[in-house]
Amino acid sequence: MQDTSKQYDAVIANCKSLFVKKMADYGCAWRILRLPSLTDQIFIKAQRIRGLQQNAVRKVDEDEVSEFIGIINYCIMALIQLEKGVVEKPDISSKEAIALYEKQVAATKKLMEDKNHDYGEAWRDMRVSSLTDLILQKLLRVKSIENNAGTTQVSEGVDANYQDMVNYAVFAMILLEENQAK
Repeated sequence: MQDTSKQYDAVIANCKSLFVKKMADYGCAWRILRLPSLTDQIFIKAQRIRGLQQNAVRKVDEDEVSEFIGIINYCIMALIQLEKGVVEKPDISSKEAIALYEKQVAATKKLMEDKNHDYGEAWRDMRVSSLTDLILQKLLRVKSIENNAGTTQVSEGVDANYQDMVNYAVFAMILLEENQAK
């Protein structure tokens, strides 16, 4: 589990670095995005990953890793939007956005640690393609909840689904890195 924690932190540091750089370019323009828009962005990235995994020919010079980074960052933005609400114009500083990012990552990592304890790091025996499929399944669940005005009868809310997607994407990136090292 110690390796997982360090690997998790390294993946998140990479994602956060891109998040910070994009805020330097665009500010917090993402604060105007409604949850369904964020969900759709994540969906596009997950679909692209699935396509990359299934197709031998690639016409755009990007790999799965950049798309998993996008999934993680968009999910963190969605978690921030759930906490802060959607606004009509950017309303927070980059410093505040980074603090909110770190807060959501801490809660999501804690969830991962708790589940890893209970599941015994079963994800390490999974394929990256299976993690991609789980992300897509979570996205379809979130879309269904969003289409039902956020109400569920027995299921967890969208926040838990976004957290799971972050964790699956981190796991996928760890596995991709480990597979490259072999």
